[in-house]
Amino acid sequence: MGQVTIYLDQETERKLQAFLNGRNVSKSRWIASLIREKTAAEWPSSVARLAGAWQEFPEANELRSELGNDSPREPV
Repeated sequence: MGQVTIYLDQETERKLQAFLNGRNVSKSRWIASLIREKTAAEWPSSVARLAGAWQEFPEANELRSELGNDSPREPV
């Protein structure tokens, strides 16, 4: 198991401790879970379940229909 040392300023340390108070989880375990969450290769199940949740959400062309035409683009 790898070990990492991090240095926190006093304000960040205070916020971390306040967040963890009463949650029954160590700083190490919480930071490890945050790293796993931020480096995940797929969407969390809570986000994946939202797919298709907005049945009446307009398509992109409907959303843009009142915007008018784009300005002409310069040739590349």
